[in-house]
Amino acid sequence: MEKLNVGLIGGGFMGKAHSLAYAAMPMFFWPAPAIPVRKALADVTEERARSVADQYGFEESTADWHDLIEDPDIHVIDIATPNNMHAEAAIAAAEAGKHIISEKPLANTSEDARRMYEAAKKAGVVNMAAFNYRRTPAVALAKKYIEEGSIGEILNFRGTYLQDWSADPESPLSWRFQKSVAGSGALGDIGTHVVDMARYLVGEISAVNSMLATWIPERPKQDSGVDSLGNAKGGGPKAPVDVDDEIVTMLKFENGAIGSLEATRNAWGRNNFITLEIHGTKGSIYFNYERRDELQVCFSDDPADRRGFRTIYTGPNHPYGANMWPIPALGIGYGETKIIETYDFVNAIVNGHEADPSFRDGYQISLIADAIVESAASEAWTNVQKVDS
Repeated sequence: MEKLNVGLIGGGFMGKAHSLAYAAMPMFFWPAPAIPVRKALADVTEERARSVADQYGFEESTADWHDLIEDPDIHVIDIATPNNMHAEAAIAAAEAGKHIISEKPLANTSEDARRMYEAAKKAGVVNMAAFNYRRTPAVALAKKYIEEGSIGEILNFRGTYLQDWSADPESPLSWRFQKSVAGSGALGDIGTHVVDMARYLVGEISAVNSMLATWIPERPKQDSGVDSLGNAKGGGPKAPVDVDDEIVTMLKFENGAIGSLEATRNAWGRNNFITLEIHGTKGSIYFNYERRDELQVCFSDDPADRRGFRTIYTGPNHPYGANMWPIPALGIGYGETKIIETYDFVNAIVNGHEADPSFRDGYQISLIADAIVESAASEAWTNVQKVDS
């Protein structure tokens, strides 16, 4: 069976999630399209790289990510770093003929996202933007129902992504609060996930009317380079926050549907509250990621005396289900979405087709984010620039 040697750049939380997926994917999707080999890992220092490589099961380690690009034995470059490092690494990987998967958002500016997209397209390498939440089987099932016409013509989309990990003003100044590293705040970090699912389920977004807010203007400096995600208290000197904490936007879709999107990291009591509600001419769909085994559906052709939302628990009869767990509702987790993502990425490499979502999608999402920022500044509807085919 073919093997694909993986070079992972970044050994933090996302690096752990990706490493787990490389190890587990063949266990679930057997026979696997290829076996990912955890070949080499790069992180900020030699000591940390070696420690994390041992923890995540990589054969080699380095403090210089260029070593992974230059290694002829590495087939795949996986970028799991802060946003400002994505473009340089991805472009170098593309020029070296490596297949690439990059964490989201694709880059911290749309210009860098464009450069990544064009470099990968020119090189002809398989490329994927890691918007993994669309891989939740219940979301894929929603896609199936929509494509089958089960809810008719889509009229309305409502999406939220609410968190509270940074609602405490004493949570440290993660790189996610620094524009020079992250590019944006809640918009890029979590709002883009909902944008991705809106495009996946409903269609292309054509215009936005938005508001942005920063609720906590400064935070304690972080003691280490490891992203704490609010799990520690500061207490030391504070520094400015120069990104958004919250975004609210109305949406217009090319197909005539309308909608709304809200994302915040300041919603006490909300942990990873991603919700989607889609209304069509023949029914509705509702999904809540915190109950990710479930998809709620209502079909207009149900008899009147039993019409209402029903709960479907995803399992073997649903998308990806035959490869996951043997009965419904055993529990789909974050790790499973990454395992499915890895399968789709590896399958695209082996079979020579475009991955989905690709860097082109990541670039389009960056342009939508730009329109949201522009709309918030102008307090007016703003058209979204479209990536050329």
